[in-house]
Amino acid sequence: MTLVTGATGNIGSALLKELQACGVRPLRGLTRDAATAFFPDGVEAVEGDLAKSASIISAIQGVRSLFLLPNLGPDAGILEAARQAGVDHVVLVSSITVQTHPHLGPARANLAVERLLKASGMAWTILWPTQFASNALMWAASIRGRETVRAPYAETALPTIHPADIAAVARVALTEPGHHGQTYALTGPEPVTARQQVEVIAAALGWQIPFTEISRREAQVHMAAVFGAEAADAVLDVIGGDVNDELLTVRDTIARITGTPARPFRQWAEENAHAFR
Repeated sequence: MTLVTGATGNIGSALLKELQACGVRPLRGLTRDAATAFFPDGVEAVEGDLAKSASIISAIQGVRSLFLLPNLGPDAGILEAARQAGVDHVVLVSSITVQTHPHLGPARANLAVERLLKASGMAWTILWPTQFASNALMWAASIRGRETVRAPYAETALPTIHPADIAAVARVALTEPGHHGQTYALTGPEPVTARQQVEVIAAALGWQIPFTEISRREAQVHMAAVFGAEAADAVLDVIGGDVNDELLTVRDTIARITGTPARPFRQWAEENAHAFR
């Protein structure tokens, strides 16, 4: 039995499709609302909340392989429940900031989960993705309203990754040998700036999207209201305020592991244009 947490999210939904397509059975997706979850045929929808240990204990019974998103609940308790249930292998989505920005709070939190997993006695594979292409959805309301997109660090180009590529690597790690004890840094195929992302979305939509660069101070005010001040500052450092060569490096990990080149931001924008209309 394989259990995918975050099964309705950007990575989890793509991973369920990948696993179902390659014949993984039995397959289970964790969701807060099993009645409204739409999963591929053959996927069992199991209701649970990572923030509630009791529901995880029930969902994880019989599971041998686990795909885990961290920091959505008491990770120590989740991993202990997995160990006690007999889980053999955990694929954990962490962050490349564990390597590039270990001093930041979110990176320290991810590193703490990695250490818990490595000490658990279960086999593990850790994924370190860079900035998600799906982060562009934060502009969706402005674009739908034909308003100006406002973003800081407009010319900083990061190797943004399509969430489906994270799922593709996770699928290989869950189903093929040779990936236990491995940590994989994952990026998209090319650097892309915030300004370029908006231009690509505009091309996918077929209309112009006005864009203006704002200061870090302006961005911090808005982001702190959503994420809190510390997390907002960490995000701002990573998207342009404190970048380094490790963060900016384009890696071929996805092509090496999956045999398929990483998807460009353009593909993500075309596949998700409906979210901006």
